[in-house]
Amino acid sequence: MLSKLLHLPIILSLIAMPAMAQPLAEIQTSEGLIVVDLNSEKAPNTVANFIRYAKEGHYAGTIFHRVIAGFMIQGGGLDVNFEPKPTHPPIRNEADNGLTNATGTIAMARTSDPHSATDQFFINLANNTSLNFSERSETGWGYTVFGRVIKGMDVVQRIAIMPTDGGDAPFQNIVIESVTIKE
Repeated sequence: MLSKLLHLPIILSLIAMPAMAQPLAEIQTSEGLIVVDLNSEKAPNTVANFIRYAKEGHYAGTIFHRVIAGFMIQGGGLDVNFEPKPTHPPIRNEADNGLTNATGTIAMARTSDPHSATDQFFINLANNTSLNFSERSETGWGYTVFGRVIKGMDVVQRIAIMPTDGGDAPFQNIVIESVTIKE
């Protein structure tokens, strides 16, 4: 009985320990600040990839080059002249992590290859269930969600209604001035 009581303070201290804080990304754009809570627990490799690009200054001077009202805004890979920036090798898709492409979440953009995400990301403007993981197949992988907007959804919505050309590119550059990680 005494040995069980001796362990009680340790158990209580573990219960009282706060959960480890997730890193935040402050995305400063020409339209205002967007703050994203990154989920390194559910999407560790994707968050590490995003943080790597952010800390390297990769996102500074990139644009939101694809804007589709009611769907998503996409950026992070092209400069103001619509030229792609050099990237690191692609990362493995982590869309089977239980997170969904709900309104206000951030996810990795990719090509038709499920494991081709590099630097580009998008913020969902709606519950885009068609982008969610359904199975481990070329068509079922979905798009990896790795965080959610916790501040600045008004900025995201403002970007979402910017006039675009026929290819979903905004007429006016929406510049990502910086991405700062708060750990």
